[in-house]
Amino acid sequence: MLYLLMYDFVDDYLERRAAHRAVHIELCKEAVARGELLAGGAVGNPPESGLLLFAGAAGHAEKFAAADPYVLNGLVTRWQVKPWTTVVGIAELVPNPL
Repeated sequence: MLYLLMYDFVDDYLERRAAHRAVHIELCKEAVARGELLAGGAVGNPPESGLLLFAGAAGHAEKFAAADPYVLNGLVTRWQVKPWTTVVGIAELVPNPL
């Protein structure tokens, strides 16, 4: 199963993220190495939100958010985890190919 972790950012996200970015990126790399995080990035220019795609259980995304310095330091105003169903795209990501 795939899950999207969705972040809403504070208005001054770009100014505040530098202090926490290295730890956030390291957390991402660790989740990738475990096979939990498939992709992640920011939405908008300047960024207004973020999306991270997790594989496995919803708990992987929830655990990530609970440890993420962006969340812990108030750069994220709201986060939520929702199931993702791939309809087209990379075959390995399609749980039930059409």
